[in-house]
Amino acid sequence: MWQVDTLARLDQLEHLPIILVVSPPNPQSHTQQSIPVFTNEDYLAELLVEGGIIEAEQLKSARASLSGGLTIVQHLINRSDVTETQVAETLASNAGIPFVDLAGFHFDPAVILTVSEDTARRYRVIPVTDDGLYLTVAVADPLDFETLDSLPHVIGRELNLACATHSDINQQLMQFYKVAEKRQEGKDDSFLVATGDSEAGVETNDAPIIRLVQQTLTEAFRLRASDIHIEPLETSVRIRYRLDGKLVHVDTHPKKLLPAIVARLKVMSGSMSIAEKRLPQDGRIQLKMGDKEVDLRVSSVPSNHGESIVMRILDKTALLLGLPELGFFSDDQAEFETLLKLPDGILLVTGPTGSGKTTTLYACLNVINKPDKKIITVEDPVEYELPGINQVMVKSEIGMTFAAALRAMLRQAPNIIMIGEIRDAETANIAINASLTGHLVFSTLHTNDAPSAIARLADIGVKPFLIASAVRSVLAQRLVRKLCPACKTPAGLNDKEMRALNLDAARVAQASIFGPVGCTKCRGNGYRGRMGIFELFNIDDEVRGMINGSLTTSQLRRRARELGMRTLREDGIRKVLSGLTSGSEVVHATMGDFD
Repeated sequence: MWQVDTLARLDQLEHLPIILVVSPPNPQSHTQQSIPVFTNEDYLAELLVEGGIIEAEQLKSARASLSGGLTIVQHLINRSDVTETQVAETLASNAGIPFVDLAGFHFDPAVILTVSEDTARRYRVIPVTDDGLYLTVAVADPLDFETLDSLPHVIGRELNLACATHSDINQQLMQFYKVAEKRQEGKDDSFLVATGDSEAGVETNDAPIIRLVQQTLTEAFRLRASDIHIEPLETSVRIRYRLDGKLVHVDTHPKKLLPAIVARLKVMSGSMSIAEKRLPQDGRIQLKMGDKEVDLRVSSVPSNHGESIVMRILDKTALLLGLPELGFFSDDQAEFETLLKLPDGILLVTGPTGSGKTTTLYACLNVINKPDKKIITVEDPVEYELPGINQVMVKSEIGMTFAAALRAMLRQAPNIIMIGEIRDAETANIAINASLTGHLVFSTLHTNDAPSAIARLADIGVKPFLIASAVRSVLAQRLVRKLCPACKTPAGLNDKEMRALNLDAARVAQASIFGPVGCTKCRGNGYRGRMGIFELFNIDDEVRGMINGSLTTSQLRRRARELGMRTLREDGIRKVLSGLTSGSEVVHATMGDFD
């Protein structure tokens, strides 16, 4: 009955993405079986003859020389009359099921978790893929109907069958359920090493989850993702990466894996509570990937379907970026480097969340970080550790606010201060007073363009004459995707882009404009990496008078344009005409004067 039911489903097998590997139960569940034993050895031997694998005389000779407690099939294998693969293929053909070679099969760690270790060892089972409806089981002995008939009840799934060799099954059991032993022997170096993650704390049963989390983190780093989103849905867990500012769906796992995935990440962080699932938590994971040190800022938030995890990948190599790597052209770079040499005043970097403000500030500090200067930062949280710089982390729950940290920092006699963000009047006034007493202050604001920063400071309570006296310059920025250098191709701009960018045919004809194509290096989307486009608003004496006169943002912006300020869109246009990005990217990221 079982065999008829299985054969009835065989026509669906090629559409199923899951293969589970099983062989008969082993009385000694934790002892590896090196010699295959089949339920009906004599019948199998006759099948080998009927299939032309061996001659009848070979079988007769093998029976005559049989000794030492071996079965006939074991003896044929030992004599090299037949191979394990030939035996498995013969069994598969007889049972009407496909043969699968597990040696070169790509296993999904999430699917391995569909069968417990105890069941896998007892029945010699290795899960491989799952379509949510059927689990396809590759068995070493499809003639053992009594054992295989119990598998759907033990596993709790509808099963289909395939056939594999005993050796392949043993090898996969060793790989997936004896990972701890292999790591101790130094044979498996594929795991991520997290600070505070002890070997003793990793149980053998957790190995598939460890592999799943490792694969997720490694793949994100390989693709140069900036964020990893692990999101619980109603019946599944969705994995998405933010690649060059765009969220991309990369994987889906069964919903039952969510608690184990979340617990593993919390353990790796070393500071998040596994027991607490009702409140948001924050943590940090420090990893070594190859020769690179990588920090992950972990945030967990309870949602209606479970805990949602978002990890920000902080690659420390970003600290080595200079101003050209950020996207500054030579003229803007020279002007900005002049500002970095000022002895006092405030330099503000503005833009929405995710526009690269913090990276720009770190690059600035990297340029001016010299042994003769004392630099202190106050951040929430400290994203990168900068050598030679004193960094203070805000902890509001114990009273360590931006304002409190700033007051303490001023008693440390710094030359340069960086404030992660000006959020309120108290922080803004302390920062301005610091700049007026001989300190160079860097900070960020959330505004849409550079002139709006003046109105924003006034809005949170800073007096106009203090703004005019303290602020030296405001840099607004956005990020646009860079065209993949390996596949970009000469292209033009359509009429809509020409109108939006205020370009004429003569100017376009003299430029080197490129468009996206797509290749393996950029995952087929035509873009690889991002760069900044900038709007630099310098505060001169005339602008100071306008600020003291409480002129509106539109009046300030108009005068700044007359004085030579290049807008975000105009800087983007320069990068389009230089072949660095596409017209659609700049149109999407910026606004024109009449938008």
